[in-house]
Amino acid sequence: MTEAADRIFVDGEVHTLADPDDGGDTVHEAVAVRDGEIVRTGRTRDVKRLAGVATDVVDLDGRVLLPGFVDAHTHLTTVGRYLVHADLSAADSPRGAVDLLADRAVEVEEAEEAERADPDGNSSGGDGNAAGDGWILGYGYDESTWTESRYLTREDLDRVSTERPVAAFREDMHVAAVNGVALDRFADELADAPAETVPTDADGEPTGVLLEAAIDPIYRAVEPGPDETRAVVEAALDHCAARGITGFHDMVRDSQAPRVYRDLDAAGELTARVRINYWTDHLDAAREVGLATNAGSDRVETGAIKSYTDGSFGGRTARLSEPYADDDEATGQWVVDPAELREAVAKATEAGFQFTAHAIGDEAVAAVLDAYEDASETDPGDARHRIEHVELADDAAIERLAESGVVASVQPNFLKWAGEDGLYESRLGPDRTAETNRYRDMLDAGVRLAFGSDGMPMDPLFGVHHAVNAPADAQRLTVTEALRAYPTGAAYAGFDEDRLGTIEPGKRADFVALDASPWENADEIDEIDVAATVVDGEVVFDDR
Repeated sequence: MTEAADRIFVDGEVHTLADPDDGGDTVHEAVAVRDGEIVRTGRTRDVKRLAGVATDVVDLDGRVLLPGFVDAHTHLTTVGRYLVHADLSAADSPRGAVDLLADRAVEVEEAEEAERADPDGNSSGGDGNAAGDGWILGYGYDESTWTESRYLTREDLDRVSTERPVAAFREDMHVAAVNGVALDRFADELADAPAETVPTDADGEPTGVLLEAAIDPIYRAVEPGPDETRAVVEAALDHCAARGITGFHDMVRDSQAPRVYRDLDAAGELTARVRINYWTDHLDAAREVGLATNAGSDRVETGAIKSYTDGSFGGRTARLSEPYADDDEATGQWVVDPAELREAVAKATEAGFQFTAHAIGDEAVAAVLDAYEDASETDPGDARHRIEHVELADDAAIERLAESGVVASVQPNFLKWAGEDGLYESRLGPDRTAETNRYRDMLDAGVRLAFGSDGMPMDPLFGVHHAVNAPADAQRLTVTEALRAYPTGAAYAGFDEDRLGTIEPGKRADFVALDASPWENADEIDEIDVAATVVDGEVVFDDR
């Protein structure tokens, strides 16, 4: 007698999103789960035969059920900080950002007053650092969407406070602004930073704008301790569940997050699968404690070793072969120069780790491919090295990606900058804008695509919408192709294609239920609501 299912999902539109080589996207009505594994798909009447007295029957009521989204590139603690600190993505001008920071300043003061009144309570001082340290933090501003399109400056943030340190981080985290208090506090560190990363005014005084390496002292100062890290992780996990995200690849550096993930996993409280990509400066430690790519539990795995190459388009620090359209003397910066990158790739590959490198400009993409090709001469195995972002790749780079099998870990939500008068056009001009994020060309060439968000925003349906409705033919995917790039593409990038990424018997029961069909609402996919999210057959979010 066939063992009963623990839970069955019936009367839905269940899309397997299977690989076209394996029959493609078959559609079913129902799916049965036992011990966190998919055991049957098919018609509702057939799947219901696995219902026993204790089986939970979930009525999808015609909703679309897909494999759970896996975000192949995010920074979860940063996503959590949007939810805990000032969310500057809501600002529509420099003044709006200042107002949001001023509101946050009031919250910080109130939290510190509460802690002074109750020193034995649970307050963290409101800022993730020692009580009374008083940082006022905001995350996620994007000046390219403002009529007054400029970075925030010291002058702006001094309006928030001249007594407490204030920091505002641009959405890409490659640009920050600080007030006079913070500039004074970190004067020595900033004096040692490369001059081009600390812009000055006509009088030679720092403007408060910081780029790339100059931001590092600020990052270290505001990095939350264990308690607040857990708070921001839990807030971000709730955010993930509400957006159908059942797994993510987290880019981690100098963070308490890995410990929090493992603690939540041990307690049975982790509501998504986590693949941790550690920075190159963690390689020796990772190797010494016995970590290796793909090692870990069912919910928490070690992923790749990660490095930068260049910066960002927002900061004009992405490395280009031709100058920026809005600064004909600038071609970007090497955050990590090619020689250092090659050494890091060789070292990590020799140690048996997957490697991934941030590369946005065309010169940076080529430099990463060079490093991988050098490493492949001594390691011809299935390394599945990755390049993060790949925003500007020429024909030669796309061909090299396809031939080498290197995964293009890309962010379709970045296409929000590809419209007329958007960030790409201002930085690159219209011709090069149409050559950014060439997902159609990549897929047609045989490149492995894995979709992520970089937390800008962490919302797969927003990314799918932009991939389907991209302005240029070279960028645009079909609904099925764009949907597959999240669960299936990310599963492959994480060596998890045998257990994740499609709705098929033998795979883990990670699902997202949508209130409407992306195929029938292709021009407004970003407006579709997530009805439920399921991890290992357990419902972790239910908004039906």
